[in-house]
Amino acid sequence: MSFVKTRDGAHIYYKDWGIGTPVVFSHGWPLQADIWDDQLNLVAENGYRAIAHDRRGHGRSTQTWHGNNMDTFADDLAEVIEQLDLRDVTLVGHSTGGGEVTRYIGRHGTDRVSRVLLLSAVPPLMLKTPQNPEGTPIGVFDDIRDGIRKERSQFYIDLTEMFFGANRPDNNVTQGNKEAFWLMAMQLGIRGALDCVAAFSETDFTEDLRRIDVPTLVIHGDDDQIVPIDAAARKSVEIIPDATLKVYPGAPHGLANVPGFKEQFNEDLLTFLKH
Repeated sequence: MSFVKTRDGAHIYYKDWGIGTPVVFSHGWPLQADIWDDQLNLVAENGYRAIAHDRRGHGRSTQTWHGNNMDTFADDLAEVIEQLDLRDVTLVGHSTGGGEVTRYIGRHGTDRVSRVLLLSAVPPLMLKTPQNPEGTPIGVFDDIRDGIRKERSQFYIDLTEMFFGANRPDNNVTQGNKEAFWLMAMQLGIRGALDCVAAFSETDFTEDLRRIDVPTLVIHGDDDQIVPIDAAARKSVEIIPDATLKVYPGAPHGLANVPGFKEQFNEDLLTFLKH
């Protein structure tokens, strides 16, 4: 297995497929790089170099007790990009990974980045505040933390219903999707899981979004039950200087893995890479 060693000694696992201009994928919570396998294979088969890492605490990376926050996640991504000496990178971030990508640019700029794709991403701010009334109340995130502490295995199984939209009529969600989600989630340490809930929900990415000075495609489903589109994508495209919003009618949060929506996303991803 391949790892990058960070400045604090953590080991960040990554997979690196194909040859060509690099496309770097950042996964959502509570998952890992494997959630991107369909897209990694797709872009590698189409002449790109596909790279995805496990965020610290997740998957095969070190389960650190400290550093489970957006600044550190962004710096870990920078370590991957710099140690592999990647340039002209397309950054693709889903959900929490969208926050990681955004904070990376806020902290490290776009010298190595040519374009950005934010999918069902958490910016600018998930938490409901007086200044962000469209956000999600803190009680929802407290319930997530309670679910992890009480019985995380069952909590993750239950979470797949909203994540993939399996609770909607006539959905195309497979049992395989749900079981793969559970398997990946169970490899996330409890400390990292709890810390990351605060990181993805309470971090304000507004100033980071303003620093994205490369072409950006924002994709979001209008039936996202995890990161509602009005509090996220619709706001982000108003802040990013050069952003285009593409809305998928009826699509859930985990649309890149649901038959029907997945094919649409894959097509849009390749089109974005080619332009």
